[in-house]
Amino acid sequence: MFRLIALAFAALLLAAPHARAQSLIRDAEIEYALKELAKPVLSAAGLSASQIRILVIGDSSLNAFVTDSQTMFLHSGLILKLESAAQLQAVMAHEAAHIANGHMARRTQNVRAASRAARLGILLAAAAAVSGNGEAAGPLAAGTAEAARRSFFAHTRAEESSADQAGVRYMVRAGIDPQAAVEVLDIFRGQEALSVSRQDAYTRTHPLTRDRHRAMAGFAASVPRSAPDPTAQYWFARAQGKLSAFTRNSSWTLRRARNDNSQIGVMRRAVAQHLKPDPRRAFALADQLIAMAPTDPFAHELRGQIFLESRQPAAAVSAYGQAVRLAPNNALILGGYGRALLAAGQPGQALDALERARARDGEDPRILRDLGQAYAKAGNNGMASLVTAERYALSGRLQDAALHAERASGLLPRGSASWQRAQDMLRAAK
Repeated sequence: MFRLIALAFAALLLAAPHARAQSLIRDAEIEYALKELAKPVLSAAGLSASQIRILVIGDSSLNAFVTDSQTMFLHSGLILKLESAAQLQAVMAHEAAHIANGHMARRTQNVRAASRAARLGILLAAAAAVSGNGEAAGPLAAGTAEAARRSFFAHTRAEESSADQAGVRYMVRAGIDPQAAVEVLDIFRGQEALSVSRQDAYTRTHPLTRDRHRAMAGFAASVPRSAPDPTAQYWFARAQGKLSAFTRNSSWTLRRARNDNSQIGVMRRAVAQHLKPDPRRAFALADQLIAMAPTDPFAHELRGQIFLESRQPAAAVSAYGQAVRLAPNNALILGGYGRALLAAGQPGQALDALERARARDGEDPRILRDLGQAYAKAGNNGMASLVTAERYALSGRLQDAALHAERASGLLPRGSASWQRAQDMLRAAK
């Protein structure tokens, strides 16, 4: 299910100094496609693809970055701008190099070494983003946090050169044409001559110089080229097609996908008709998609989303149920199934699906919100308060988290595992 989730990460503000209020785009099909694209480069980097999440930020600017050793972020604008799977894999290879080379650990040390006032500026910027005042976050960070940013990016040029070289090596090992890395840099050529306010975010977080571009071109020219991988291109087209269908005007999508009768084209038109909204045409296209790909869990998931958002919960339960049977371990599909069961008035079954979803993705606030509602409808107010506390803590609302954790403490059996979780939440809030 394609969803926007508000972000409240100080790390994002560090990575994008003039960040606006951000949202995560969570969609099972897009995340699966990105994972498939990342697998060969992560493997080549000696990293575990199963332990690195690739998440999409709903932002039209061009950027990609890592905040720790387990999470890679891609801006939606970058995914939509790139023209091939190899170009996106080049970005992933570069970010994988930052992880493999330990750059994030060194940057974290730089931040810790910043002055108390600078750290306070970062926290104030994060608080502004949490409160929804995204416009205030930039000026706050630009003022007192400037010293922290200078320290944070002190070694960036050397790291970028190192990541370029490592990224090209990963691409060669994975059989991906390294020329794609040069093509990505070509997109950003000339950015450093612009004022900071006009630069793409990628240029601010990945300093691009003529020397760096020349070196990258030399690296790429010195190694063998590879033919495009049709499987990688297919997953790139799916990710880009689904993302553009949900984020661009439905009329734009329908014009461009009008004569595309491929699986991806039908999916894009189904999304566009759903967003118009034109339920009759959306349902017909969803059925056509299922007929084309009866064992594709994401086709059934999309059909379930269209039913659920068209207020047909019983049909949504059936569609999501089939998606779960085809992809029983996908947290986002399980979350959608639980949401449909809640809407259909089946809180007990919803609890089972949502707990399975949380076990696989414990940091999805939408899953936690639905889980809290399911516990409340099932009459377990203690667990409802506990899950709500955890959701508020995840979004940075610690006072609200403490309030609900206190309530959970009074309702849950003293000494139980759930009661202990409430105590942990209270200590964390304080």
